[in-house]
Amino acid sequence: MSDLFASAAVGGSSMLGPQARVLHGFALQAAPALLHGIAQIAAQAPFRRLSTPGGRRIQVEMTNCGRYGWYSDRRGYRYEAIDPDSGRAWPAMPDDFLQLAVAAAAAAGFPGYRPDACLINRYRPGAGMGLHQDRDEEDTRAPIVSVSLGLPAVFLFGGMTRGEPTVRVPLAHGDVAVWGGVDRMRFHGVRPLAPGHDPATGDFRLNLTFRKVR
Repeated sequence: MSDLFASAAVGGSSMLGPQARVLHGFALQAAPALLHGIAQIAAQAPFRRLSTPGGRRIQVEMTNCGRYGWYSDRRGYRYEAIDPDSGRAWPAMPDDFLQLAVAAAAAAGFPGYRPDACLINRYRPGAGMGLHQDRDEEDTRAPIVSVSLGLPAVFLFGGMTRGEPTVRVPLAHGDVAVWGGVDRMRFHGVRPLAPGHDPATGDFRLNLTFRKVR
C-alpha cells in the first residue's frame, strides 16, 4: 500500500504546533481499505459505548484493534490485551492500518513509529469528545496518529492545561492529524458532530487513533 501515499503531499499540511500537524487528504486513497478493515474488526469486536469511572456513558461508540485496546469502566481508564466484553484478544491490526500510521508519522517528522494499539471511534450526529489528554500510555512522546473518515468534524487542539485557548481545526474525509514530542500532551477534543451524509460512511464519522502504548 505504500504507493497510495505517493500523492499525499497534494493536499498539503497545516501546522498546529512545533510537532503537530494535519496532513490534508493523506488517507484518501487508503480510505476504502481502511473502511473494509473497520467492518472486519467490528464483526469480531463490536462497537460499544463505554462508561467513565464516574459512571457516565461516553458519547462515541468504540472498538479496538492491535496488541492492546483502550477501555473504560468504573475501574478506570486503561489498556487491556483482552477485550473485557468477549474474553478474547482484540483483532489484529490490519497491515493497511499499520502502513498508513507509519507513513503519516514519518510525513509529520516521526520516523520509526510503530503503534501497538488502534482505538476506533464511531461518531453519530450530536456526539463529541470533551477536552482531554491521552495519558494512559507509557510512552508520552511517541505521536498520536488520528485518521478522519466520513462526515467532517471540528477538532479542538489546545494547550498543556485545560483552561488554555483551543484552535478549531476542520477535518475532512481522509485528513490525518499527528501530534507528538513537545506537543504530545496537549489537550484536544472534537466538537459535537453536525448531521449529514457521507457516501463512504453514511451518517457517521469514523476515527482511527493509533497509539504506542508500551
